[in-house]
Amino acid sequence: MPIPDSDRQRAARGKNPMSSSVRPAGRARVPLRQLFRVASVACGIQFGWALQLSLLTPYVQELGIPHQWASIIWLCGPLSGLLVQPLVGHMSDRCTSKFGRRRPFIVAGAILIVVAVLIIGHSADIGWLFGDNKSSRPGAVLAFVFGFWILDVANNTTQGPCRALLADLTGKDHRRTRVANAYFSLFMAVGNVLGFATGSYSGWYKILPFTMTDACDVDCANLKSAFFLDIIFIAISTYLSVLAAKEVPLGSRDRSTPFLEEGLEGGQAEEAFLWELFGTFRYFSAPIWIVLSVTALNWIGWFPFLLFDTDWMGREIYGGQPNEGDNYNAGVRMGAFGLMLNSVVLGITSVLMEKLCSKWGAGFIWGVSNILMALCFLAMLVLSYVANHLDYIGHGLPPIGIVIGALVIFSFLGIPLAITYSVPYALISSRIESLGLGQGCGVSGKWTMGSTIWWWKLTSFRSSRCCSPHRWTGSNLGYPSK
Repeated sequence: MPIPDSDRQRAARGKNPMSSSVRPAGRARVPLRQLFRVASVACGIQFGWALQLSLLTPYVQELGIPHQWASIIWLCGPLSGLLVQPLVGHMSDRCTSKFGRRRPFIVAGAILIVVAVLIIGHSADIGWLFGDNKSSRPGAVLAFVFGFWILDVANNTTQGPCRALLADLTGKDHRRTRVANAYFSLFMAVGNVLGFATGSYSGWYKILPFTMTDACDVDCANLKSAFFLDIIFIAISTYLSVLAAKEVPLGSRDRSTPFLEEGLEGGQAEEAFLWELFGTFRYFSAPIWIVLSVTALNWIGWFPFLLFDTDWMGREIYGGQPNEGDNYNAGVRMGAFGLMLNSVVLGITSVLMEKLCSKWGAGFIWGVSNILMALCFLAMLVLSYVANHLDYIGHGLPPIGIVIGALVIFSFLGIPLAITYSVPYALISSRIESLGLGQGCGVSGKWTMGSTIWWWKLTSFRSSRCCSPHRWTGSNLGYPSK
């Protein structure tokens, strides 16, 4: 007598304790237009991230924090990546909300982003209420740092479930996984373009005049206005993405949506989180470790650029200092424009990503992008050397050739950045699904990358304390300064 399907499923579960459910056969694939809408949340997230990268490092120095302490504030990024993303991934893999596993965390992260940018934008006003003046603003600094850390936690809370949701919807279809990640990277590029374009414009205070107050000057009002725009973008993109994702609550037997098998279920789901975190290491194959290690090394190179790019343009190329003349602010705005060009190239590369990977292979494309990244960073060192040996520093604006050279470097860096944002995630997703460890934010992978980036933060802070602010490039990228 043939065994009914339900008995077959129960027998299969009895043999495989790593899974409490069997994936239904023949499920319909999620349409590409639905994946496109789900990935759109990256636009709103990246709009705020672009403002954070381009404007906040210069702004925090204008509040009075010394240059060598600026990198310490960014420690929240790796710390939250080290703790928040694995925890959120663990919780979202097992979330039983009626709204699904990922969407509650995406919405919660978006709300936190709104709260954080409101605090950052109004930090000068908050400090003024607590007795700050033009020469001393400790209250503004405290409000800024508090909001900044909330923003980093919110970004890490949101981004991981967004990528995990795309992995859930694509299942074992490796091609669609690459397409979904390319969509995500494309929307990140769109958000970057809009965010950096917003940061490069200096007249927002005229459009939103109420942002200027006794405590908030023109630069502060521009930042505040930009964050108001960010709130609009994050609200619209989150709504579109959450509405498009058709998640089925965990435990439902009617699974028409292609979720991956649940990770450690049943009695094993009650294990201590950190024990499970370290326990997953033994399942990793050599290719997984290689992808994680190379990604960690990549981000050691990327973070000095991402955190200090506009500051580098203002100091090294334009020869300015915060709160000392107009050169520094002009350089920051030009740096934001360069990052906008970077994002345009990033978007074009994202559109071509699937064809490139199909023709030459994802691993080969990733390797070539890493070589291009290294060459671009080397070109930055050469350009800094040339700029510091010309006579214009401290006397006027840089020659047009120096500015164009910097913009070209910023633009070319969009190619490896687009590949870094998508290909490693696709490679990891295709290799961990068979292990039954869950898609939630790449728990152990984020630990590996977060730990390495944390180490870089500490070493960059140590080196920057020993160097003149004009020698940022040398202290953070290894160039020997005079």
